[in-house]
Amino acid sequence: MLQVRALQVTRRQAGQAHARVVLDDIDCAVGEGEVVMLIGPNGAGKSTLLAAMAGDLQPAAGEVRFKGRALRDWPAGELARQRAVLPQRAGLSLPFTVDEVVQLGCLARSESRRQLRAIVRTALETAGVVHLAQRSMPALSGGEQARVHLARVLAQIWPEGEGGDGHRLLLLDEPCASLDPHHQHSVCTAVREFAHRTGAAVIVTMHDMNLAAQYADRIVALWEGRLIADGAPRSVLTREFVQRCFAVDAAQWQADDDLLVATRPL
Repeated sequence: MLQVRALQVTRRQAGQAHARVVLDDIDCAVGEGEVVMLIGPNGAGKSTLLAAMAGDLQPAAGEVRFKGRALRDWPAGELARQRAVLPQRAGLSLPFTVDEVVQLGCLARSESRRQLRAIVRTALETAGVVHLAQRSMPALSGGEQARVHLARVLAQIWPEGEGGDGHRLLLLDEPCASLDPHHQHSVCTAVREFAHRTGAAVIVTMHDMNLAAQYADRIVALWEGRLIADGAPRSVLTREFVQRCFAVDAAQWQADDDLLVATRPL
């Protein structure tokens, strides 16, 4: 679904003679119905990689391909119907209702009004905010707003009926950052079920290793702008890896069907 090949991203700051390499020689991919979580310490390049995968950032070298086609070759409208992005900060100060905000995700769609209403309703239910539909966005808490914006991007790419092309791409940058533990699990469950139910490829940046361990099909780890691990959660989140990547000690254990990771200072 999505392939990143030999990707390099550079950034030049004011007063610098040469651009600084932010990401270097990144190779990774995500398949249909797969949830891949990007982890790594602050400044590792997770959000930068997500922006390059979205087409919002032009790489200095390498390329990103979506469905076998270079991302730069996709017309904007066509891409908007098949790829949705949720940034870390999706603020909205205008007094739209929750329902109206989720409808904004459908602007590039061409279905009938009845079909769009059904899509919006399904997205609201999936994100757990259908009870907030008529509330004003500025009146909501930060966590509630975050779940509304998740519903908005789900509505943007939700497949059209049973026969629709479900091969979409969903990119989420720290969607659980402002949520309490209950809603962190609710959002991760919704995202995983969306991927497995529709065949969408989902990429999520994540700091919480326990959420990554429990909900990712695969984990891709970045450190100082380079890819240092790519595999199943159990094989990636070893004590040695966590010590190297996050400078903390760690231990794995199994709780029912879930893999958990405990950390403490070195």
